[in-house]
Amino acid sequence: MTRPEDATPPVLQMFGYGMQHILSMFGGVIAVPIIVGGAAGLSGTDQALLISCALFVSGVATVLQTVGVPFFGSQLPLVQGISFAAVSTMLTIIVGAENGETGLRTVLGSVIVAALIGLAVAPFFSKVVKFFPPIVTGSIITVIGLSLMPVAARWITGQEMVGGAPNPEYLDVGNIGLAMFTLLVVLILTKTPTVSRLSILLGLLVGTIAAFVFGKTDFDGVGDADIVALPTPFAFGSPIFAVGAIISMTIVILVIMVETTADILAVGEVVGTDVDTRRVGDGLRADMLSSAIAPVFNSFPATAFAQNVGLVAMSGVKSRFVVAVGGGVLALLGLSPILAAVVGVIPLPVLGGAGIALFGTVAASGIRTLGRVNYDNNNNLVIVAVTLAFGLIPVVAGDFWDEFPDWFVTVFHSGISAASIVAVVLNLFFNVFRPGTPEDPSIVAAGPAVMVRDDEADVPRDRDGSSVDGRKPNPRDPEA
Repeated sequence: MTRPEDATPPVLQMFGYGMQHILSMFGGVIAVPIIVGGAAGLSGTDQALLISCALFVSGVATVLQTVGVPFFGSQLPLVQGISFAAVSTMLTIIVGAENGETGLRTVLGSVIVAALIGLAVAPFFSKVVKFFPPIVTGSIITVIGLSLMPVAARWITGQEMVGGAPNPEYLDVGNIGLAMFTLLVVLILTKTPTVSRLSILLGLLVGTIAAFVFGKTDFDGVGDADIVALPTPFAFGSPIFAVGAIISMTIVILVIMVETTADILAVGEVVGTDVDTRRVGDGLRADMLSSAIAPVFNSFPATAFAQNVGLVAMSGVKSRFVVAVGGGVLALLGLSPILAAVVGVIPLPVLGGAGIALFGTVAASGIRTLGRVNYDNNNNLVIVAVTLAFGLIPVVAGDFWDEFPDWFVTVFHSGISAASIVAVVLNLFFNVFRPGTPEDPSIVAAGPAVMVRDDEADVPRDRDGSSVDGRKPNPRDPEA
């Protein structure tokens, strides 16, 4: 039986669908090297090198994850990119070093060792897949989508402060209008049968053209970029291995592994394919191998990008080979700075407009999974409620955990990893280690009354069918 992810569309369609994946995650890939390079005080040329290396590593990692080789690669339509989860730890390491270049070399050394540790524990880590039933995966997928919404919002509004000074374009009405126009184009194209699967790609194209008309695109860097530039291994010098930095980065790697596990299960749910322990293990090994090799090419930990799970759900294109083609294009962009510069002219508000649809689709996919969960006479509603709360705490109150130990902050500052841990623990507590639940669950677990038809009036009923005033339904009444 052919798996949905093994479908092979025609070549031109694969290229178009693959480019759609690349354009939707391009801003996320280049953001990390820009932030880290700025913190290290790198020149514009060196920051451009970091960006090219990030694109190259992301592309190669994507091909490995999607095509796969024995023991490496989940063979699912997962786009790999440079993880944002490691940014705060990398900045801390850089700030604590004697200078920016030394800090950057220490970051690269810590990533190598931490990723190798992750690679060693991946076979054991993958065993946790049995603790991810639909109540857990649905909650996590929902959190993934909701936690990505601030990313789309920041792309649209910009940062309030840039370089320590107020950003004059922060909350610019024109940028918000450009994002809403892009979203409108995406929605219209999604309803158009002939191009619905390319709605994101075409929406980004139309949005960029509109931005050009209103003077909101910048082509200055395109003419100065080289046509071809091969990545130089250890361009900033040999890595530095510091015990403290390695310990901190190992915690980050474990968090990344939790997020990757969630993304693998999420995309499996969207595609409609079986994801067992072996596929999770192969996906984690590919993730860790890519992360261990990334510092050789002057880059940082690579992980699955959750936003592209939304694109799979929204476009309905489930082929892993489509994403593999996109990965190949991404690697070529890393080898050709001028091509990367061309793609980089897409304004962030345009990406944000498309991101609203993409990230919302991820959350909606999680809600669909939760819709298949049984909530009668159990505590599953409590599991979902508390998981969503912990997953959204970092979104609504970013400094909530700041006074806790650093290792705790690293884990729970990521809404995805926090939701994953809480969902698994609560599922074990309520459904595995304590399988016996009261016949009548608590008022919290039971949830609100459900409106059903009672004779000529709509009467709120509890889940056992009795109305809130205690009346039981008449079994001879077909509408009861």
